[in-house]
Amino acid sequence: MRKYLYPLLIALFVAAGAVIFLTQKPEPVPTLKDRHGDLAAGGEWLNTKAAIQGLLARLRARPDDVKAKVLLAEAYMQEARVTGDHPYYDTAAMQLLDEALRQEPENFEALCCKASLSLTQHHFSEGLAVAEKAVVLNPHNAFVYGLLCDANVELGRYPEAVRMADKMNQVRPDLRSYSRVSYLREIHGDLPGAIEAMQMAVQAGYAGLEQTEWARVTLGHLYETTGDLPQAEKAYRMALAARPHYAYALAGLGRVEQARQNYPAAIEYLKQARSTVKDYAFADELTDLYARNRQPAEARAMAREAIAMLADAANEADENEAMGHYADRELAYAYLKTGEPDKALRHAKIEYDRRPDNIDVNETMAWVHYKRGEYAAAATYMQAARRTNSRTPTLLCRAGLIASKNGRTTEGQALIKQALTTNPYLTLDLADEGRQLLAAR
Repeated sequence: MRKYLYPLLIALFVAAGAVIFLTQKPEPVPTLKDRHGDLAAGGEWLNTKAAIQGLLARLRARPDDVKAKVLLAEAYMQEARVTGDHPYYDTAAMQLLDEALRQEPENFEALCCKASLSLTQHHFSEGLAVAEKAVVLNPHNAFVYGLLCDANVELGRYPEAVRMADKMNQVRPDLRSYSRVSYLREIHGDLPGAIEAMQMAVQAGYAGLEQTEWARVTLGHLYETTGDLPQAEKAYRMALAARPHYAYALAGLGRVEQARQNYPAAIEYLKQARSTVKDYAFADELTDLYARNRQPAEARAMAREAIAMLADAANEADENEAMGHYADRELAYAYLKTGEPDKALRHAKIEYDRRPDNIDVNETMAWVHYKRGEYAAAATYMQAARRTNSRTPTLLCRAGLIASKNGRTTEGQALIKQALTTNPYLTLDLADEGRQLLAAR
């Protein structure tokens, strides 16, 4: 009798599992949220709604339609860029992509989208791993090399990032590939070359599309970095003409007015940007502007708002390995502004442990230690931060201040002078500290 019992039990377990599988309801498909205010104006929103509603209808009719899931995930990722609502749309996109990959584990488009989404969430190691799977399936696609470039940049593997950018440009030179070239040139200290490549990126795009105007705003920021306020303003105004109410162009105009010390106008631009798109950066920039405009209560409120937004993202990322925006580097700087250096160091270390070779992360560690009066440690991290020969004025000024505090006065003065020559409108608190040190010598 016993010899028949085990096969019977196995059969019962299989049957029970089949019943559970067949009766289990599929996860509901995430729906589109309405836009509000300026983002709801114009024909783009109508086209976006129509396209997404069409994809949702396809999935209602055919829940196993992998192509529709991937296209909807792409649409939601773009909607996150436009609205700033990354928590909702990135989670929705990841759900769709995971479902698609369960059905087709080697779906190239789904793997690329998942890698891109992981990078957006600052899950750089995960994004690299997924992109490496994708490139094996299709080594002749430009986009996947862009993903590999981005992941390697963020992990501090700069020679490999350059190699991937070269491959991307060989396969398809376009807005996305020129943008990568620009960023890599900036990282390696070639600011004129970075501007040239970003100009090519803008020219390769279609005016008014979000990707094109993002590139134009990035070009404007490069002009800011080199102290060319008229060209920066021109780029931001062109972006707004092509894409009205574009939050990042409004924020750019705010920074231009800040550099001109026209703080009330700068505040209005940033308030417009903040009312349009959810992005902690706008609250962070308003913190500085309110402080400069002698509005300490408003500055404290904006600082608290920026930290709350970043902390929510960081907590979500800690609780969910697959999703949630890692925001510890940003939190480190935010806590410096609120005078909480211990918290700043804790978050800077968390980010450093994730990617110790990235120059920006090393710069953050250096600056946190500097603000804590730990100058020897600051110098060690700053040496790592400068290993690509980056010449961004903020980095140079910080490096100069750290060198000066470590007794290397001549070197420190030269770095600060170079920073202020490149950009006389450098972030004001940093520039003030640099000028005070120069005046004291």
